[in-house]
Amino acid sequence: MLIWTGDQNFLFLVPWLVFGGTVLFVLEPRLSRSGGSAHQDRGLATALWPLAAAVVFVVAIYGGYFGAGIGILMISALSLLRMGDVHLIVPFKNLLAGCLRGVAVVVLVIYGEIHWGYGVPMAVGGLIGGYLGGALTGRINRTVLRAVVVIIGFGLAAYYFWTLYGPLVLHIGGE
Repeated sequence: MLIWTGDQNFLFLVPWLVFGGTVLFVLEPRLSRSGGSAHQDRGLATALWPLAAAVVFVVAIYGGYFGAGIGILMISALSLLRMGDVHLIVPFKNLLAGCLRGVAVVVLVIYGEIHWGYGVPMAVGGLIGGYLGGALTGRINRTVLRAVVVIIGFGLAAYYFWTLYGPLVLHIGGE
């Protein structure tokens, strides 16, 4: 889709998607109900399955099309679906993001849209970052990891809002 339509169609959605995904990640513990025991896995409330399905669908379409902030969105969607503890979600997110980007790369290679001078260093950096991130995830306290994901998510959203809409100018008084 990106080859035929350009990135402008989704560019205005980036900050909203990243912000929404981060909010969902923050609210996930409240959206999931306790199963009785503190050690039991919580399940998603039945009434929220349509919301979860819609979130996963939007994340998949967006990730294949554009991809900015896709990590936060995937973590949110997988958390909302109760895929397990955040320590399990982040490496799984890395696998899914790799598959998603792999398919996109194949399509872009077929259409001759890759600028290899930029593409190779980015691919190497992405592989190294994904490996190190996955390895470090298991060693970080769950609460700290969730806090880091939330900080990065809101930080990315703020960056994208700033980049897209510029500084907020408040007019106080009659000016």
